[in-house]
Amino acid sequence: MRADPPGVRHIVLPTTDSTNAEALRRARAGEAGPLWITAEVQTAGRGRSGNAWVSEPGNLYATLLLREPSPPPVAPQFAFVAGLAVHDAVAACAPNLGPLLQLKWPNDLLCNGRKLAGLLIEAENTPIFALAIGVGINCVSHPNNASYPATDLKSEGAHVTADSLFPLLGDTMRLRLTQWKKGEGFASIRADWLKRAAGLGEPIKVRLLDRQMAGRFNGVDDAGRLLLETADKIETITAGEVFSLGAA
Repeated sequence: MRADPPGVRHIVLPTTDSTNAEALRRARAGEAGPLWITAEVQTAGRGRSGNAWVSEPGNLYATLLLREPSPPPVAPQFAFVAGLAVHDAVAACAPNLGPLLQLKWPNDLLCNGRKLAGLLIEAENTPIFALAIGVGINCVSHPNNASYPATDLKSEGAHVTADSLFPLLGDTMRLRLTQWKKGEGFASIRADWLKRAAGLGEPIKVRLLDRQMAGRFNGVDDAGRLLLETADKIETITAGEVFSLGAA
């Protein structure tokens, strides 16, 4: 049985298509939140850009639904808030892995350079602004055919269950949201995120919808956009997939 984070309702589903999709359906039906939705299995789990998220039993699949959580223009900052919360929760459950954990822009947690967790932030006007913060953490298994090398906590030597991890995630998410202050505290969030950033100052490739760019990862700006230093200028990137130089 998964313990409920204090002050937030929690619904546990044996199976659903996607915890994000379920959260947004409830928002359209009038659910006010804050509400956590977790599922044992997802039949149509999603990552960014519509990519499938393999959802085998034993891993953590969770979404936090918030209504009017911030002014809509700062909603992209939730990726940094939630990324830190996921990092904090995993580090607390598996302290031996703490030094190996890094955050990959914009929404992944890496362990030993392999993807351990991912985020999917989705927003809708229902007509009230609703936000679904989706979290998938590989506890006991991971896909072997992913576009980016993946891992799970068990493979890394940490025996952590989804049931034990979820209450910590609820706590760390609450703390990071308090730090963020609906956008007023983003400078602090940004600084904490950069301390944990994968590839900072190193050569990277960024895959965009229509092309690929290479340069040096020069940090993120005060809106959370990636700064890519090329031969002649600093490119500002709003969305893309980051790879270390030389990776597939």
